[in-house]
Amino acid sequence: MSQEKPGQLHPSWQAMIGDELDKPYMQSLRAFLLQEKAAGKTIFPPSPLIFNAFNHTPFDKVRVVIIGQDPYHGVGQAHGLSFSVPEGVALPPSLLNIFKEIENDLGIKMRGKGDLTAWANQGVLLLNATLTVEMANAGSHQKRGWETFTDAAIAALNMHREGLVFVLWGSYAQKKGEMIDPKKHLVLKSVHPSPLSAHRGFFGNHQFSSINEYLKKRGEEPIDWQV
Repeated sequence: MSQEKPGQLHPSWQAMIGDELDKPYMQSLRAFLLQEKAAGKTIFPPSPLIFNAFNHTPFDKVRVVIIGQDPYHGVGQAHGLSFSVPEGVALPPSLLNIFKEIENDLGIKMRGKGDLTAWANQGVLLLNATLTVEMANAGSHQKRGWETFTDAAIAALNMHREGLVFVLWGSYAQKKGEMIDPKKHLVLKSVHPSPLSAHRGFFGNHQFSSINEYLKKRGEEPIDWQV
């Protein structure tokens, strides 16, 4: 699978975590993915988009990290950015709630388009813990090695950068973010934006304005969240 050869990861990330790609756990992950495809299973996102988050947001350009769990498993939804869907695809419930909170927090009107590439291009790393999934089978590629790879990415950001914002929605992301040093970075936590939990503290968390205030204090441009 070409996108998993080292050269296919953005050079800035290659320099930081490229060694991970040659480790035994990644070799077995690659073998697993090839085996699944050979068995006729459909894997999302499409191969060229697996490392989309890294390729849109180079290591030295990361300013905010939003950690998701799994790619969407419906046809046409996953394109390698957590919570995002390509233009023209109906908004998943969690993303709809994210947009509601942005509108309430910042007083801006979202346009109803679910493609968050514009965030990624401004330095928002939209990182899922697991980077592939079998069609219609949520969580099917968990514990196959992706989590180790994405942990390495978070650890590299934690160690080699400072003043980043890590956004941890729900217990899964919070557990994954336990390694982050809150003295070096801003760590924002709340319940997950899914309809099951959003009313228990996601709505009204004002995290989007908090992110921008923090960036401005550091002399950086705020994120334009409107999509």
